[in-house]
Amino acid sequence: MKITKIAVTTATTAALALGLAACGSTDEPAKSADPQAGASTAASGPKYAGQTLTVWRLGDSNPAAQKYMDELNAAFEKESGAKIKLEWIPWPQVNDKFTAAAAGGAGPDVTEIGNDQVPLWQSQEALSPVTPLAEAGDQAQIPKNLLGLETIDNEVYALPWGAGSRAVLYRKDWFKDLDIEVPKTWDELVAAAKKIQEKKGKDVDGFAFNGGSDANHLLGAFAWSEGGEYALKEGGKWVGKVTDPKFKAGFATYTSLVTDGLSGKSRLTQNTVDIRKRFANDKVGMYLTAGWDLPGIEVDSKGKLKADKLAFFPLPAKAGGEAPSFFGGNDIAIWDSAKNKELAAEYLKLATNKEWAERYALEGGLLPIYPEALAKLSSDPALAPFAAAFAKAKAFPADSNWTEANETKAVLQNAARSVIEGKATPDEALTKANGEIEEILNQ
Repeated sequence: MKITKIAVTTATTAALALGLAACGSTDEPAKSADPQAGASTAASGPKYAGQTLTVWRLGDSNPAAQKYMDELNAAFEKESGAKIKLEWIPWPQVNDKFTAAAAGGAGPDVTEIGNDQVPLWQSQEALSPVTPLAEAGDQAQIPKNLLGLETIDNEVYALPWGAGSRAVLYRKDWFKDLDIEVPKTWDELVAAAKKIQEKKGKDVDGFAFNGGSDANHLLGAFAWSEGGEYALKEGGKWVGKVTDPKFKAGFATYTSLVTDGLSGKSRLTQNTVDIRKRFANDKVGMYLTAGWDLPGIEVDSKGKLKADKLAFFPLPAKAGGEAPSFFGGNDIAIWDSAKNKELAAEYLKLATNKEWAERYALEGGLLPIYPEALAKLSSDPALAPFAAAFAKAKAFPADSNWTEANETKAVLQNAARSVIEGKATPDEALTKANGEIEEILNQ
């Protein structure tokens, strides 16, 4: 696998109707997938008859997601004459599967991919450029600032499929039974969490601490709400910022979920999937996530906990107002070793057109990528909390090595655990983490 460096333009908040941006770059662009290649596919399906396209979807299948994929794939098979081999890759296995595929193992033709993962896998030469696809048809209407992490050296390496922001999922039925008002401040959230624990049991997390693979979605919200940053590019190098007072204030709020007793100390490594399963089994009152967890909760609870008992609200910032959300999102990309890139390009064209992209987002608990569909959300009671979080959305450092710091070496997760377990002071833990982040990002 080839490791390259990415020259990055800053990723902070920006504007779509509700706002965000991020971007990146690398060294040697490859030949782009041509949207005109196979342009007559719809009219001449037999061109691809007998061919099979392997498509990876990330996460665990659920009825809504499976129904969407069944219908999308049926439409594509009718249009192209090709067959689709769909594989679901559970989130905990994604990094290992991508690593093996990039190293020359069995990989997909087309894959779903997190938008913040595009710089990493592009640097491994695992993704095929799809620039012409972003410049034609419906896809030309996708706002360019949604292509920030996907654009490297003026080539686009993935197409946005759905945007993501996070809000607090809570037990609406518990709030009603316990006469709890929806929190609008941090103090109100803490009081609600403690009341849940008082009435539902000490083994219940009033507000669940996430210390697992996606912990920085929660930590980031607290840090950004205080004005903190993980790292910034200065003079061509990444400079860690987690020792700055503003980041430290957010870090203190994050660790206080456990030290103040809102979440159990025995669950310091749980990630969103772990929390979701506990939530589905009456062991969590509130946690930070998105609408895509709702189908999984119904499955995990064996149908006992349906969406009518649940609701979302924006995460309050301790400093006041609403905390920013991580600007997440899922893209769709062509793997560089795809056997038929023309056929793969046709699949991307269909999946990301207005009809199928809007369905992918709304049926999957994400935000739509086309402006007119996104603009409707602020007036939708169910989706307004995500629109509010999205208005302040921020991104992690746009560097191909961020995944190593964020997931592989779990730098800040380890820092938080050392503080919670009394093995280090916050200053000691964050000073060590700051050095590790700089070393990793500047490799």
